[in-house]
Amino acid sequence: MTDAAGAIVDGVHVLPVRVYYEDTDAAGIVYYANYLRYAERARSEMLRHIGIESGRMMADIGLAFAVKRCVMDFLKPAKLDDLLTVETRLTEIGGASLSVDQRVRCDGADLVCMELKLACMSLGGRPARLPDDIRERLESFGT
Repeated sequence: MTDAAGAIVDGVHVLPVRVYYEDTDAAGIVYYANYLRYAERARSEMLRHIGIESGRMMADIGLAFAVKRCVMDFLKPAKLDDLLTVETRLTEIGGASLSVDQRVRCDGADLVCMELKLACMSLGGRPARLPDDIRERLESFGT
């Protein structure tokens, strides 16, 4: 069973997301940009699950993750009241970046598939190497 923060299942973080009226257009279909919001929430909860809190990372060491690249394939629409899951997998850990695969699913079917590259950045906007403790937590999650 998952809670509001999701769960890690076989090296994949799974976050449940309900589609609310505010997420949809007039036809009850999820507005395309909201999938980015679902994905951001899922990445944040995945990081929190492994002990990396974004706010703390910014406050304590002056670093943050920023989306450098995002490719999205829209396969099927989600609709009002659907219960979705957002699956997050780390696919690569670089010196100052992460590659992530995310899928928004409903009833076992892929609705949206995303490939993202996240850059570790200083709060001043400069690239920064991943600190060893953060790298270790990410590696323990698995690639």
